[in-house]
Amino acid sequence: MEKQAQKSVAVVGGGLVGAMNACYLSSRGFKVDLYEARADIRTMEVVRGRSINLALSCRGREALKKVGLEDQVVEDGIPMYARMIHDLNGTLRPIPYGKSDQYIMSVDRRKLNETLLTAAEKRPDVTLHFQHKLMSCDLEKGRNGGEDVEVRTDLIMGNDGAYSAIRKHMVKRPRFNYSQEYIPHGYMELTVPPHNGEFAMAVNYLHIWPRNEYMMIALPNQDKSFTLTLFMPFDMFDQLKTGDDVLQFFLEKFPDSVPLIGEESLKETYFRLPPLPLVSVKCSPYHVSDKAVIMGDAAHAMVPFYGQGMNCVSTNAR
Repeated sequence: MEKQAQKSVAVVGGGLVGAMNACYLSSRGFKVDLYEARADIRTMEVVRGRSINLALSCRGREALKKVGLEDQVVEDGIPMYARMIHDLNGTLRPIPYGKSDQYIMSVDRRKLNETLLTAAEKRPDVTLHFQHKLMSCDLEKGRNGGEDVEVRTDLIMGNDGAYSAIRKHMVKRPRFNYSQEYIPHGYMELTVPPHNGEFAMAVNYLHIWPRNEYMMIALPNQDKSFTLTLFMPFDMFDQLKTGDDVLQFFLEKFPDSVPLIGEESLKETYFRLPPLPLVSVKCSPYHVSDKAVIMGDAAHAMVPFYGQGMNCVSTNAR
């Protein structure tokens, strides 16, 4: 009996979803070529782009377990057993996620991405191609490429994020439904540094400062700092024009955070980078016959308040 030829998959996008899918597809016997427009983040000192910390749930862990990476990722994470609510009057209120054995993990986005890329690269049927930007593709014939490289493959898998190049080609097809919505809120990252070499707040919590139409969260890092993320309508961001405006706003709305961040650091960091937008994407169908498919944010980007992005993607990858 003639041996069946090995099927090939071109994965477009080397982020969390693409690297994870490369591992899964290899374990299923596919030959995988992963193409990423950026340079290899494992060799970069600074990685530009999204940096919202990740909260890894049991569903995300189950997906990592399937490719043999759960223990390695969890070892580098920090467990968060409850939310710690910071009221305006300074009161702290823990709200557990569930039973004592139910918790989520604070995970560094870049480290997780690097772990997945390294795991994929070690597999004999996976080849990583960096600085390869998709310029065009033929979704009917399973062909994609640019000026220098043309690739023929059995399946094109678009894992290239909310602004997916693969999806842009699918949008041109008849009866393809697509919508995107920018919510009024943006986000900005700040930092609570270690205090005297230790965590400045209780470590095993996801800290939340809920303030009706805006909020701030903090997740712990391995270096004993916390990454703060401020979610707020853009018109509120725009009203804070000077360092004194920022300090006064935080003293009124997040008073207990000011000594943790530091007044001068707060005024400086706030203006270092502009707030970034948050987009929600919906589309259907997710595939073109058996030649192309999109997954993750390329198919259904969602704002982070649902707390499901990475964990939904990881579950879908199963």
